[in-house]
Amino acid sequence: MIESVPTGIRELKLFPGDHVCAFYRGSGDRDEVLMPYLRTGITSGDKCICIVDSANTAEQVKMLDPDDGVHGHQQLDVHIPETSYLAGGGFSREEMLGFWTDHLNAAADDGFPFSRLVGEMTWALRDAPGVEDLVLYEAELNRVAPKYPTVVLCLYDLDRFTGEVIVSIVKTHPKVLIRGMVVENPYYVEPDEFLRYAEV
Repeated sequence: MIESVPTGIRELKLFPGDHVCAFYRGSGDRDEVLMPYLRTGITSGDKCICIVDSANTAEQVKMLDPDDGVHGHQQLDVHIPETSYLAGGGFSREEMLGFWTDHLNAAADDGFPFSRLVGEMTWALRDAPGVEDLVLYEAELNRVAPKYPTVVLCLYDLDRFTGEVIVSIVKTHPKVLIRGMVVENPYYVEPDEFLRYAEV
């Protein structure tokens, strides 16, 4: 049983089932979180499933991928919103939760004992059907992550999301990564309670 997971970000560690909101400002700040997190996952032999918001960023991330793979399977999967969050032209929280579940099950079938997931969330700022369900999706993701040997990192650019959205996002993440520190979130609301009020 894996007790803790090195993030590659300073000396920070996470634990299986953690769902963490990482706040940053600008692409440089994002990469200081994203790249070490994935690089450490690859070094550790984890399955790494990454969604970034542009093809250019995806190409940069793919350069981290080793050629030999692990267990004979590709270790790093890189997606953009059009093949994940916004597949089909809009966002469906049910389909996206299924996306993660399918990938986590496939990783286990391929022999990976641990997976680390990461999603850059600026896709939700696009004018696309269903993006208004972002916060509900984040709440429901708390029902998925604890069932698997995984950690989930959601990346939010403080310069692009409104304060109102950030407040809601904070409520759906048990832990928050900000300024190089992971803190237990006192404002976190359990998914059943959050969804009970949010969907009224």
